[in-house]
Amino acid sequence: MPNAPRTSITDPDRRPRIVIIGGGFAGATAAKTLERRLRSADIHLLSAENHLTYNPLLPEVVGASVLPGHVVAPLRQMVHRAKVHQVQVTGIDTEARRVHFRNSSEAGRLDYDHLVLACGSRANLQMIPGMAEHTLPLKTVGDALYLRNRVIARLEDAELTENPTLRRWLKTFVVIGGGFSGVEVAGEISDFLDESQRWYRHSQLEPARVVIVHGGPHLMPELPERLGRFTERQLARHGGVEVRLNTRSQAIDAQGVELNKGSRIDAGTVISTIGTTANPLIEALPAERERGRLRVEPDMSVPDLPGVWAIGDCAAVPNSREDGAPCPPTAQFALRQGPQLAANIAQRERGEPTRAFGYRPKGLMSAIGHNRAVARVYGINLSGFIPWLLWRGFYLLYIPTLARKARLYLEWNWAMFFPPDIAHLRFTRTVEDSEEGAQEEGAQGVKERSPTPIAERV
Repeated sequence: MPNAPRTSITDPDRRPRIVIIGGGFAGATAAKTLERRLRSADIHLLSAENHLTYNPLLPEVVGASVLPGHVVAPLRQMVHRAKVHQVQVTGIDTEARRVHFRNSSEAGRLDYDHLVLACGSRANLQMIPGMAEHTLPLKTVGDALYLRNRVIARLEDAELTENPTLRRWLKTFVVIGGGFSGVEVAGEISDFLDESQRWYRHSQLEPARVVIVHGGPHLMPELPERLGRFTERQLARHGGVEVRLNTRSQAIDAQGVELNKGSRIDAGTVISTIGTTANPLIEALPAERERGRLRVEPDMSVPDLPGVWAIGDCAAVPNSREDGAPCPPTAQFALRQGPQLAANIAQRERGEPTRAFGYRPKGLMSAIGHNRAVARVYGINLSGFIPWLLWRGFYLLYIPTLARKARLYLEWNWAMFFPPDIAHLRFTRTVEDSEEGAQEEGAQGVKERSPTPIAERV
């Protein structure tokens, strides 16, 4: 912080200081490994949130399969000696080797010997006209909670209205993107709509509709076409999910989605699972980029920036086991890059040569709803209930901390035998609720809800 005493970075007696920006899997695993590799190092972990979010499970938060607290882990419970700072990084001075940040009350700075950039990427909501204004992304716990509330609110509104056209619009959900995230969130929403219909009997006069709009020839292009076709059949058979392949969204408005084939889908909720953009910190650095990610050396150091390293989604890390092709931005690779980077920093401090990163993934898995999943493990294609168990076991293994593992395991088993939670969680403070009530009394009546856009056309 500004008033805190700091020794000069040129002080020979000072312990090496390592600053890590980003509290995702790459940053957190790097910090944990550095604690063991460099016991004398002064390690600082800077993150906008004080927890790690396990993003692959966010669709389950949307479908009320798990609670939000089960997909996050406090960073302070994951590390021991590293200092965790919940701050917003505002700038990086690579010449002075200094990081500037601020929290809710004041600004500060940290000098570094080694800087690890693990700040991830952000959702790109500028890919399609109207996307930023009318779609819901799924990148954070807040996104998942908001989307969960939106699904429940649409059901509540559909239960109340007598207008069948409006009811169909309210109960139509479009997911843009047929990759892992798109398929998983579509399956979760479909399951939630199916399991909650007993409490929304009036709205069942019009069936719910979930549509995936995907530009490719089959779902989940990361997997073989056969598994993509299987996923499409399973979503249609068990969840009633429609899949529009080789179809792209041209424009999005308050009423729905315009498609490139001249058709249109009127929908009350549009979800975006496509597109990422670089973190502003990465864009501001005087370094080369490759498709929005930092270009790094095989050992994950950033060229021409001494002491700077980059891993995770923000870095195009060459994979020495895949002919130097950039690693995909997935948790599976981030979990391996963090420890390897920590080893390289330790070797650099000892004057030893660093090692190139290399990892051959064991497989890919995705849940597709109704206790089914698809997977490719060690070159073998799997589908159905068994890979669904493997999928849950894999994610349970990598959920941080034993307490989180136990809670998630119990929650998953609970959800298999009991219906989902349909509570609409309004995070309204008492003072805000009182102010709203006072405004209604001043108007001498009940405040009328603003009309839903589709209602103006029916």
